[in-house]
Amino acid sequence: MRLSHIVSIFPVILSVSLAQAQPLVPLPPSPPIPLSNLETPAKVSLGKKLFFDPRLSVNGSISCAFCHMPKAGYADPRPVSIGVGGKRGGRNAPPVLNAAYLNLLFWDGRAGSLEEQALGPLTNPVEMENPSNQSVVDRLRKIAAYRTSFREVFGGDVSIDRIGEAIAAYERTLVTPDSPYDRFLMGDAKALSPAQKRGFMLFKGKARCVLCHSGALLSDQSYHNLGVPQTGTLPVDVGRYAVTHDPLDKGKFRTPPLRNVALTAPYMHDGTFRTLRQVVNFYDRGGGKSLFATKDPLLVPLHLKNSEKRDLLAFLKALSGETKKEMNQP
Repeated sequence: MRLSHIVSIFPVILSVSLAQAQPLVPLPPSPPIPLSNLETPAKVSLGKKLFFDPRLSVNGSISCAFCHMPKAGYADPRPVSIGVGGKRGGRNAPPVLNAAYLNLLFWDGRAGSLEEQALGPLTNPVEMENPSNQSVVDRLRKIAAYRTSFREVFGGDVSIDRIGEAIAAYERTLVTPDSPYDRFLMGDAKALSPAQKRGFMLFKGKARCVLCHSGALLSDQSYHNLGVPQTGTLPVDVGRYAVTHDPLDKGKFRTPPLRNVALTAPYMHDGTFRTLRQVVNFYDRGGGKSLFATKDPLLVPLHLKNSEKRDLLAFLKALSGETKKEMNQP
């Protein structure tokens, strides 16, 4: 096909992609709660205690909050997360904020629920390093306060499933539905500054962000290969392929939700970009060079002006909201 033909059909491809994007809507004030794990204040309180308790790790050194820090938007400010004994993981821990709205968890989508996700790090050899789930259960059963709490909340003893359910119940309270962006969508024209309004128009238009960052979460919850530089501890990270074993999924990672993105540096699955400006520059170049043959065709050079980049960055800062104050501290 000649270049002139490619250029002529490109607007059609773009318009089709825009038509398929989810609508930009405010975040619902409450996430869906499974019938198998109904929320109660006592369960949330127990989950919060577990979330901040380093005794979940094999040597009592790290908690869930060690990699999901409240002051960092419940994300990890280090490029890759650190486990027991200073072991470095292969990826940057995704934010917990608003994770309750996701269909699948982790960068590669290997967990189908918050309950499942909460238990994964317990036995990961480079995270909490417990030899088994049962060893965690046995440790908590020796703590009188936990024995009492689990009986009050669940009507029975500590179990691994109940640990996951309690942590997930707490994590479902970590939502931020009241950002300036949400207020603007709901009709408050003054919620965004003039620069942020210009950035929003770029987000939906020339910058093409909405092609993947759409819906209430500003994520299509799909997986893309962007050609992100592999700078983490892994020589090669195959991404979604490790879960699906589909060759077309090599190098693909979940589209991260953009809510609170200004709080959750560094960025990308291996924390390779320290600032949002670096991320914008990366997309402006049309992404990077992929190790695999499945780089997303939606990535093209954007040719953004410096003033447009500033406006886009201003808009991204309008996506930050706050959780209930009482939930931010252990």
